[in-house]
Amino acid sequence: MLENRKKELKKIAANVRLGIMEEVYNAASGHPGGSLSIADILTYLYFEKMNIDPANPKKDDRDRFVLSKGHTSPALYSVLAHRGFFPTEDLKTFRKYGSYLQGHPDMKGVPGVDMSTGSLGLGISAACGMALSAKYNKKNYRVYTVIGDGESEEGQVWEAFMFAAHYKLDNLCAVLDFNGLQIDGPITDVIDPTPFDEKFKAFGWNVLEINAHDFDEIEKAFTTAENLKGAPTVIIAHSVKGKGVSYMENKCEWHGSAPKKEQYDIGVAELREYLESLG
Repeated sequence: MLENRKKELKKIAANVRLGIMEEVYNAASGHPGGSLSIADILTYLYFEKMNIDPANPKKDDRDRFVLSKGHTSPALYSVLAHRGFFPTEDLKTFRKYGSYLQGHPDMKGVPGVDMSTGSLGLGISAACGMALSAKYNKKNYRVYTVIGDGESEEGQVWEAFMFAAHYKLDNLCAVLDFNGLQIDGPITDVIDPTPFDEKFKAFGWNVLEINAHDFDEIEKAFTTAENLKGAPTVIIAHSVKGKGVSYMENKCEWHGSAPKKEQYDIGVAELREYLESLG
């Protein structure tokens, strides 16, 4: 990736993270940790990879995105707002009474949301259906989905993985946000779902592994996935929960807790300082 474009994407991702902080702080609730960990992945998809049009969110040939771990809606809302699907100012209304930006994505109320999610395991299953529909109807759009590593403890996701491999859904690309933490602690202490790579391979998937915060690796993985035929692809994205906000990084207590005023100010200052360092 050209250095100038990489810098642009880093700036966008930093602003997406600022939006996430704005949402959860103003709502005094939400899930910042896992939202911050996927900010770079979503930034790349929405600003570089996917065929989408903010002026026509429902265009027939658009690529589809499903946030299977729907509780991290602050990340999706922030990237959609910065991409132009709705005003960034609306992020302040997150989870407020009467706002269209509720705690989990709503495809009927939020421009750019392709699937309502929240119940873990539902999103990857819906993504499989979208991909199969494209195959049957001879459509060229691709389907992308982000699932959580804690979410992978759900039995439904493994049924979906079998389904995707059986129907050779090579137009489906799943990203596993592997930050290693869930609300109750390390995933390996709760119900250990690892090793992910061997299990996905056994289920018939193509497997790629990347640093979730390196745009060169992100670009290479999505380009490779697009060219792999005959099976779905999973990108195991090794990420940092709470990425970008020092006191949130690698701390499971920030899975579903909102920052207080002093904490919010510290996090925003860190992100703005990083933005300034990019020039």
